Amino acid sequence: MASATESDCIFCRIASGEMGTELIAESDQHVAFRDLSPQAPVHVLIVPRQHYASLRDVGPDDAGVLADALLLASRVAGEQGLYDGGYRVITNDGPDAGQTVHHLHFHVLGGKELRAGLG
Repeated sequence: MASATESDCIFCRIASGEMGTELIAESDQHVAFRDLSPQAPVHVLIVPRQHYASLRDVGPDDAGVLADALLLASRVAGEQGLYDGGYRVITNDGPDAGQTVHHLHFHVLGGKELRAGLG
């Protein structure tokens, strides 16, 4: 599947405010909103405002983008009441990993025991 360009990328459109998606949190570099097909009681997406097709497209000069994403993911988890029970933060990179939207994003999942994971 070909990568989306910024002009046709749904996550770019959401991050820019074009779609009118309700944001539950944001930072200078990212937006957070609920997944339309939740896989857990809490399933939030953390999406960079800048277009990166996948994690492999983030370079050393973009380390701050990754740090900001994880800080926002932790903040969202706390705001959603996930600190006591725990939560998972994941990203999918490429088709074999299940990436379906070609814009880097992180999933924050929690609200129940999450099985079938690493560690």
